[in-house]
Amino acid sequence: MVDSPWRVRVATPDDAKGLLALYAPFVAETTVTFETEVPTVDEFRSRIERTLARYPYLVAEREDGRLVGYSYAGTFKGRAGYDHTVECTVYTAPEARGAGVAHALYDALDAYLERMGVYNVEACITHPNPASEKFHAKRGFVPVAHFHRCGYKLGEWLDMVWMEKELGERPAHPAPLIPFPDLVAAEGKRR
Repeated sequence: MVDSPWRVRVATPDDAKGLLALYAPFVAETTVTFETEVPTVDEFRSRIERTLARYPYLVAEREDGRLVGYSYAGTFKGRAGYDHTVECTVYTAPEARGAGVAHALYDALDAYLERMGVYNVEACITHPNPASEKFHAKRGFVPVAHFHRCGYKLGEWLDMVWMEKELGERPAHPAPLIPFPDLVAAEGKRR
């Protein structure tokens, strides 16, 4: 097995500037995200902090420290009954596409989510976006919803699809979701 030139690790708020540099072109130049204004570094830092308070936020980092991708999970719906379902996101730098970075990020994300007690992972994708839809299908996601012309960006009305993946069998009475910081702390004590 060949070592990859990057590693996956948990993000920190200090990654905000590097991650924003990776994300900004998606906002400014594409319809991959429906966000229309590039956030500030401080806003991006706050997003990382808010996510990490409950869910995993992961980065792929090259040996030289450059960030080449990120992935995170977040609240699907704000009601307690949805605690075992999350929405996920992944972005990679242009030079990292096709190199397995997104798969490695999702592998690590899925592993954390399973240990936290998550059973459903949802992905919201601008349609058409054949590359993302194909990638998610390879990851075990299936289409579950298609919304027509529900977003407007860069002068066009855009569709949105939701794809879903199940992480495991659901118990009749699931244990409460383990927040990511609690999981990391508990696993760190066992080492």
